[in-house]
Amino acid sequence: MKIILPLPATLTSLFIVATEHLPFDVDSFVPWRIAGPYRRAAITATGSGSLTVTHHQTPWKPTATNLTDEESRHLRRTGQHVVVSTTAPPHKLPTSIQAARATARALARECDGLLIDPLTGATILTCGRCAGEPTDFRLTDDWLSWDVQVHDAATCPPWDPSDMGVCDCLRVTSRGLRRFALPEITLDGAACAHNLCATNLLRTVAHRLVADHLTYVAAHPEATDRKIDDFLQISPADQPDGGLPFGVQLTPYDAEQGELGRTGTIRRLKIGPPPGAGQITCLKVGPPSGFPGSLNDWLCATQKPAPPLALINCDPSTPPIPSLPAPFPPAPLSPPRPLEPTRAVQPAPSATPAHTLATAPAPAPAHLLRTETERAAA
Repeated sequence: MKIILPLPATLTSLFIVATEHLPFDVDSFVPWRIAGPYRRAAITATGSGSLTVTHHQTPWKPTATNLTDEESRHLRRTGQHVVVSTTAPPHKLPTSIQAARATARALARECDGLLIDPLTGATILTCGRCAGEPTDFRLTDDWLSWDVQVHDAATCPPWDPSDMGVCDCLRVTSRGLRRFALPEITLDGAACAHNLCATNLLRTVAHRLVADHLTYVAAHPEATDRKIDDFLQISPADQPDGGLPFGVQLTPYDAEQGELGRTGTIRRLKIGPPPGAGQITCLKVGPPSGFPGSLNDWLCATQKPAPPLALINCDPSTPPIPSLPAPFPPAPLSPPRPLEPTRAVQPAPSATPAHTLATAPAPAPAHLLRTETERAAA
């Protein structure tokens, strides 16, 4: 089965710089003071109008962010904000969004502002000791975030390690894939104990989807849609630290309509156009058809097994088998000899008390001794 993904003519990405005050004019700063490898791209983008920077004399009001307490306090102290916006066709990715984020980084560093990505709802580090915008594009460089949702504690049964299928209250959804004209991906109905491996699996699927998508739009700049297969084979090369190959079934999914079997309150995530708009806003990730097991069984099967532990031999009658060959053959030990009986030896009497003992200097060699007559003659 094929899934048809529409490709828009242009994509828009925003970055927010919240600051207490702006001590310079943004028109004089951008793009001329954008340092690093993105200065030329920023000059070209501002000249064509695809990159715009707008200064607002009002605080920025977040809608859905995942800020820390310190970042929230910093945001409340700000009274102004700058919007860095880029609008470009999909085949200009990822250069267009990298140039825009490099511009936002430079602005935030100059005015000591807080750089926020509204799409992921997270901040981006801009401290002086932090590196600037990386030259190589990596999806792990804060281009994605994850929305983790669980049912109320009252509806989640106690965790039983022997029965992982009893819990299905976890939903993990990506935030940021629609920046690349892709639907978000979600894994719905897993056990809450599988939070980490569910996120790792979705991150691996996102890497594969984005890599294939960027290759396609670069080779087909005039395309208006793209067909992808609903089955995705993940190989060890698609995973950062290797791992087991596994298959993934992709299904168009409405994130507004939960499919969990349990009743309870769950926090929804709005990720795109409203339902019924004719666009696929989310893809549900699950085991391939014919997998003999539950969703939790499939999650465990996709994880790389831990290396086996070395066995310890506790039987003294059986010599242990060394794990590595010895560099030299062991030399046989000589049989022990019986110890000879010792006699107590009394110390010889001394005329000098022990506490007044002194060490006499050793006599000088004969050739160094000089008589008084020789010294006088000298």
